[in-house]
Amino acid sequence: MVVSFERFGPAHLWAIALTMFAPLVLCAFSRSSRSGVADRMIRWLFVALLVGDEILRYFLLRRHGALAIETIAPMHLCDWAAITAVITLVHPNQRTYELCYFWALGGTLQALITPDLPYGFPDLRFINFFALHGGVIASALYMTLCLGMRPVAGSLPRVLGWSAVYLAAAVGTNFVFKTNFGYLREKPSHPSLFDYMAPWPFYIAQLIPLAIAFCLVCYLPFFLIDRLQGGDPRTKQKPGAKEILN
Repeated sequence: MVVSFERFGPAHLWAIALTMFAPLVLCAFSRSSRSGVADRMIRWLFVALLVGDEILRYFLLRRHGALAIETIAPMHLCDWAAITAVITLVHPNQRTYELCYFWALGGTLQALITPDLPYGFPDLRFINFFALHGGVIASALYMTLCLGMRPVAGSLPRVLGWSAVYLAAAVGTNFVFKTNFGYLREKPSHPSLFDYMAPWPFYIAQLIPLAIAFCLVCYLPFFLIDRLQGGDPRTKQKPGAKEILN
């Protein structure tokens, strides 16, 4: 018997709560360790979660006869966020970290709150969906809270530039394969922010200022911290340079 997904039902709320609290607990555990072993273990745990979840998704799609370009091609923004998360976890660096941070909190978080998912817990497809999306967000939060990594002012144009690259790639893929990556050919059927936007294709133009607004909101805490501390991050130690290079 297939259980239907209940938006903001107990299982959904637990998935959101686990996503937010897991990196806090893992960060506390890592900092309690006197060596970098705990941190490396946690980072590879995230890698195993994200890579293993993608492998599981393939087998679930195959089992349910749902293998197609639109289901297996990594052309949703959440897929790109997951790729940058894995790269940064394996080889911590500023460029892929900032992409992961902004895409996770600006895009993947929306998917976590308003998931395009008809299956409820304990269906494996429910677990697979939230393990990926929650894992990407938790990875970004862990790297920010525990590794000392953070976006800087220069991150904003770089992230917006790469987001434009994603937009062009998704539009091109949709045109060739008649897919709906990024929901750029039609709005999602489930409740989402798209419901408050103009009809297709006009809402595509609205995505640009919306993306800028999300980036600014995600950067705001660090802007305020820099203001309060009276410092310019460009003159300080590079983000995340302390623990990740050990």
